[in-house]
Amino acid sequence: MTKETVQNYIEAAPFFFFVGLARLLPRLWALKLGRFVGRYSRFFQPQRVATARENLRRAYPDKDTAWIDTMICKVFEHLGISSMEMLRLNHFTNRHDVESHFTFEGLEHLETLKQQKQGAFLLTGHVGFWEAGTFFLPILGYPADFVAKKIRNPFVDRFIEQQREGAGGRCLDSKKGARRIIRSLADQHMVCLLLDQHISKKQAVIVNFFNRPAYATPIIPQIALKNQTPIVPVFVYRQEDYNYRVVIHPPLVFEGPASKEAIQACTQKLTDVVEEAIRQQPDQWFWVHRRWRKSAERQGA
Repeated sequence: MTKETVQNYIEAAPFFFFVGLARLLPRLWALKLGRFVGRYSRFFQPQRVATARENLRRAYPDKDTAWIDTMICKVFEHLGISSMEMLRLNHFTNRHDVESHFTFEGLEHLETLKQQKQGAFLLTGHVGFWEAGTFFLPILGYPADFVAKKIRNPFVDRFIEQQREGAGGRCLDSKKGARRIIRSLADQHMVCLLLDQHISKKQAVIVNFFNRPAYATPIIPQIALKNQTPIVPVFVYRQEDYNYRVVIHPPLVFEGPASKEAIQACTQKLTDVVEEAIRQQPDQWFWVHRRWRKSAERQGA
């Protein structure tokens, strides 16, 4: 056994402790425990708190310190709840679970695409419980693939992939990029992507996100413009009763040549959609992420 393998085991041990705990407890107990752990974990993550504070301060310059402090607490509670839900995602198994825990607005948009036998992008961000689509989309009969980054620890990565594929969806490694996405769309699958993460400068275009320049991937507009692929924004908001409201927007279809200007404009349009979704429930976004970088702000100035 190599030193790296031993290190991976050690790093994964606390994670799998929480997996066992999350699956042992009744759902509401597990989620309330997640809220409690998330709330107090912020005291042990000063750098993430500082990142969240800076992000919120600049995104909401009209809000006072008390509002920002309250929002930071809610953000960490949300992350704790979502983590617990993800660890026990395999407890959602059938359509009854969908009907018990999810309400839908705009499901007819997905049904129309399915009837037309057309592949589509499902656009979302790290807002609400974004992992829920890996469960309810396949259960409702919508073939879906999920683009995601690999997790550094292989034992954790294998577990998360099994969770995401448990209902019948497929995970696509984001590093393998456009070719697998195009193949999935050709197979009439819905391909789910998140647009709100930082991406390498070399692969990105600059967009305005909460009035600040940020890097964003242009891969969705590049493919959508070339093939007139519909893009359906979908957001999953957690409610006070720990159930979920799924908001499915009408499809966006971009037409015309995939010029540099068109790709830039389309990426900005999609970024605006994600920003508006976050503003609907700002306590359920991933503010602890270093979404904005100084190089983007210098370049976008």
